[in-house]
Amino acid sequence: MAKKIKTTLIKSAADLVTPREKTRSGFIALALEKNYLAVPYVEEAKALKAIASRVKEPNGLLQVEDLRAGLLTASGLSDKSLNHLTKEDKILAIKGLIEKFLEPAGESFIDELVYRYLLTKGDALGGKARNLAGVLGERKFLRSLLSVFNISGVDYRWNDSDTNSWLAKPGDDTGIEKRIKGLYWSKDNKHRLLIMNITIPAVRKNVDLSILHGTVEDLKRGKQSIIHNSERYIALGELKGGIDPAGADEHWKTANSALERIRKSFRKLKPEPRTFFIGAAIENSMAVEIYKQLQKGIMDNAANLTNDEQLTTICEWILNL
Repeated sequence: MAKKIKTTLIKSAADLVTPREKTRSGFIALALEKNYLAVPYVEEAKALKAIASRVKEPNGLLQVEDLRAGLLTASGLSDKSLNHLTKEDKILAIKGLIEKFLEPAGESFIDELVYRYLLTKGDALGGKARNLAGVLGERKFLRSLLSVFNISGVDYRWNDSDTNSWLAKPGDDTGIEKRIKGLYWSKDNKHRLLIMNITIPAVRKNVDLSILHGTVEDLKRGKQSIIHNSERYIALGELKGGIDPAGADEHWKTANSALERIRKSFRKLKPEPRTFFIGAAIENSMAVEIYKQLQKGIMDNAANLTNDEQLTTICEWILNL
């Protein structure tokens, strides 16, 4: 008989603390991902410059139809704001850009145009970047869980966020963690569903990771869905992918409050769903709190997202729930 892997590697609070080298590598990974997100904007700015360079003076920009969208962006207008403006409003905004900023720039008006275009796009990039740490955290967790499935020889189905359809395990699963919003698997005649980021009716709040006893067919519309059946919940967890130590305590407070709300909402249910926490930035003080909860049985499991062994172990725990 194969030796059963231990369900936890956490022997002290110190085991949960994020090492400084992991914090550094996390920041670098975020920076690289931000650069990937910025690529389309940089390429658009290059195209804007190439087309605008055919014009000899700022007023000539208005006559180039292919520049219209780029000029509106350089004017400081977001994509959403354009839905509320008339054609005349848009022309007025472009004329304001030309008169107040491009004409005073003289021969450098093309550069000025590109700079202002990138300033507006920078806001859009900032919005994406604010959610980036959480997205990368989800991807890392899902990739680890899929790896445990593959190593264990467990088949699965996955819910594609692009099409909202349930698909069979692919022959090549490269990159699917970017599109997963749900997983189904069966082991030892136990049917399990993992649903990402759903509002739990019993809790009335969003929960990051929800594991239920059921099949894909149980995810029906409306109140017939399995998510409205409190007795089907096996485990509920919070996942915090932010790597910045400065925000670690705040992330833990949010997660801890959410987990306590879950326990309170399900307290009358026997057995109660298990609760767990996975975090990337775990500092000393919060590590002590998490470890105390594990010791007292308040929380059932925890892992540092930057620790591959802990992450693999908690994924194996989830697989065998």
